[in-house]
Amino acid sequence: MAKYAILIYEDPTFYADASPEAWGAVIDAHSTFVKQVFELGGSVAGGEALAPTTSATTIKGSVTVTDGPFVETKEAFGGFYVVEARDLDHAVEIAKLCPAPGGGVEVRPVVDPTTNPF
Repeated sequence: MAKYAILIYEDPTFYADASPEAWGAVIDAHSTFVKQVFELGGSVAGGEALAPTTSATTIKGSVTVTDGPFVETKEAFGGFYVVEARDLDHAVEIAKLCPAPGGGVEVRPVVDPTTNPF
């Protein structure tokens, strides 16, 4: 099994404006997603939700430090899962089930440090 990162990009205003019920529904959707990963024969190796982009600190080079995200976008990187899947097709099948209200997900292979993928 290979590891793939499922990167979640969403409109952060969804969460800023979300009711407690909407927040609960998102949490439930992610719990369902984790169960579905195992039902599809994959596994979850890790994952986290990230704090809002307004809490980000960006470092460019070794001297410039600024508050906030590096770029302004409608969708922001809001969290991730690392899943184990048979291959890219299997990882994409899994990723299609990942909740991303108002956004989407990106699937990327995790680099095996014993090989150079570049």
